Amino acid sequence: MARLPTIFLPHGGGPCFFMDWTPADAWDRMASWLRGIPGSLPEQPKALLVISAHWEEALPTLLTSPAPPLLFDYYGFPPHTYKLAWPAPGAPELALQVAALLRNVGITTATNTERGYDHGVFIPLKVAFPDATVPTLQLSLQVGLDPAVHQAIGRALAPLRDEGVLIVGSGMSFHNMRLFNQPQARAISQAFDAWLEDAVSSNASERADLLTTWWRAPLGREAHPREEHLIPLMVTAGAAGGDPGRVVFRDTVLGAVVSAVQFG
Repeated sequence: MARLPTIFLPHGGGPCFFMDWTPADAWDRMASWLRGIPGSLPEQPKALLVISAHWEEALPTLLTSPAPPLLFDYYGFPPHTYKLAWPAPGAPELALQVAALLRNVGITTATNTERGYDHGVFIPLKVAFPDATVPTLQLSLQVGLDPAVHQAIGRALAPLRDEGVLIVGSGMSFHNMRLFNQPQARAISQAFDAWLEDAVSSNASERADLLTTWWRAPLGREAHPREEHLIPLMVTAGAAGGDPGRVVFRDTVLGAVVSAVQFG
């Protein structure tokens, strides 16, 4: 099979793609880009491995149900958004493979058979893969959100790219909830986004160093007061190996610049 890229995507705000919003077109360009992901790939993936900003555990934890439900982990949205469906099958066999790859580099994992796909998974992937036929495995972040640890997780998972697995980090390149729709959001998000583009397009060694110390970036902590929405990028960067990264989508949403990154 052709080697698949790794992708860090913005997953929007709550169920944003499936409800009315003000302004009405706020999320349209992001949705259009998400819909284009399958067609941009060299081959259709056999499975999706998704690391979402919305799941943290003491150990990297694998969602091993063969048919995960949806976890509606957002609040205050219209009733119909709690009735969305995305019945993608789970990937318990891939979970065994992931656990083995991580074990080989000394990383201990755990499993969860009951949790559902959270909205960092099903909201963007319902747009990108609406047929919900590709087996999907969710992997948690590890408590502590250490960027070096998550890059190491990604490096261990890199061989999956040659086996038809699309590794997806789901978060947001800018995630300061207090600043959306505020005048200062644009300048802060632009400064951080410019740094992020330079960092991901650097050679693999420099990229790793820059991402490991991301908080030193211009206005890094203003862009990410808490970094859970940035850490999925670390996994996709680690899995990239020597492949270059590039910004493949950028938009201004609710006054802030947000972007998506692809490696390979």
